[in-house]
Amino acid sequence: MDIREQLARVIATDSRYTIEAYAFVLEGLKHARSRKLRARRRKQERTRGPGPRKKRPAGEGSEPKSEKESGHVTGRELCLAARQVALRYYGPMAVTVLDQWGVRSTSDIGEIVYNLIRSGDLDKTPSDKRSDFDDVYDFATALRPKMSFDDPDETLS
Repeated sequence: MDIREQLARVIATDSRYTIEAYAFVLEGLKHARSRKLRARRRKQERTRGPGPRKKRPAGEGSEPKSEKESGHVTGRELCLAARQVALRYYGPMAVTVLDQWGVRSTSDIGEIVYNLIRSGDLDKTPSDKRSDFDDVYDFATALRPKMSFDDPDETLS
């Protein structure tokens, strides 16, 4: 089953959000995972120092990954990544575009994620909660492009 068929199945159970909203959240998830893995690599390189990388013997490294090592992202991390994606793709129209798709707050991002969890398309850890997505930031403020050359990849405090 392709992604459109999977999303159509999810949307049939909750029609508040369009297929574009689901694709947007999945793009945010991809971006959050990528950022997390890049940050982990940079940290490892700093602690390892210069020089050649040590190769692992065959079979090593196949033990289960912890939540920290897996690329798992928190609700807050996903919401911040979604903000970056929205500003990068839609700029000053981000709030308007997301509103048309039914995404009006970080809580809506959480609803979409939990719809995908219920359908079996995403996994969650025991520490994940739906409330992790509530009030991460205000859309009207956080999705307003800066008037300067500020980096949209900055994180909110």
